[in-house]
Amino acid sequence: MNKSGRIPTDGGQGIQQNPFAGLPSAGLPQAKAIPVAPAPAPKADKKNRGRVDIIREKAGRGGKTVTVVTGFIGIGQPEKEQLAKAMQRACGTGGTVKEGRIEIQGDQRDQVARILTAAGFRPVFAGG
Repeated sequence: MNKSGRIPTDGGQGIQQNPFAGLPSAGLPQAKAIPVAPAPAPKADKKNRGRVDIIREKAGRGGKTVTVVTGFIGIGQPEKEQLAKAMQRACGTGGTVKEGRIEIQGDQRDQVARILTAAGFRPVFAGG
């Protein structure tokens, strides 16, 4: 504190005593840089991977709106989970894969359609 009773917020002089300065570093392994591979993006190599329906559901969910993507043909559970993760990141919400359907919290139909189009699917807005 200074004379006015305030704590300085400019960073001050730093730490005066380093508790680790006296420890020997001989015999310790060198730190290795671990390469981090980027997460694989959903495959977009196929031009038309089929039609998928994007539905907005509220019934049976306690009044909460959920965007549901159904009608996937020819893709497995791991790829659906990758698509769901990409949708969750883009929408900033939670979601899951249940019974072969991707469920994203909230009314996110436009963003979900954009991601599906980039992945090679033909999204169709179904229902109300």
